[in-house]
Amino acid sequence: MEATAAKKTIKKDYRKIILEGFKNHVLEHGTMPTSIFKFAKELKMKEGDFYVYFTSFEAIKSTILVDIFEETLRQIQTQGVFEEYTAREKFLSFLFTWIEVLKMNRSYLLSLYGNKAKALVSLPRESAEFKEKFKEFVNEIILQGKETEEIASRPVISDRYDEALWLQVGFVFRFWLEDRSAGFEKTDAAIEKSVNLGFDLMGKSALDSFLDFAKFLYQSK
Repeated sequence: MEATAAKKTIKKDYRKIILEGFKNHVLEHGTMPTSIFKFAKELKMKEGDFYVYFTSFEAIKSTILVDIFEETLRQIQTQGVFEEYTAREKFLSFLFTWIEVLKMNRSYLLSLYGNKAKALVSLPRESAEFKEKFKEFVNEIILQGKETEEIASRPVISDRYDEALWLQVGFVFRFWLEDRSAGFEKTDAAIEKSVNLGFDLMGKSALDSFLDFAKFLYQSK
């Protein structure tokens, strides 16, 4: 009797039920539900209960992208060596881990985003919250890079480094969606090559050295 009573008092995790139900609907039908009313009925819940957790299907899609990002951060932290990495290594670690988490949702992501004409570096419009959290995360990496002089501080341009790395995330996302290579080995190569290029550009280049030297000569006159 006590066990039966305990089962009855267990609260349902409606947030999880809605998220999983939405993914399953997209996977089974290849598109989003036609209305919140029908979707709530499909989940055997009241429409009003749905709005306690989400206000729209766009909000659900946004939450899924944020959950993928936060799971990526959790996995990075469990690696135990992340804090010892250079800025470049941290960003590489983030992208490789992010792709691993994306793989667990690939069919869902392909159903929504895989067959639509998009710009090379675009992310879906519902990624605004993901972008905000990503920038908080990556700005810490950029700050570390500046402190160790792995990343050069440049007037105006430095303030846009986080936007440049966000575009790189969009590029990797699009590349991975289109990747048909075994084990997504082409995506791995694209990540490594694009990150190396990005950090080389953000680092102190030969042009910076030349300008520093020219400034020194001018000021020494």
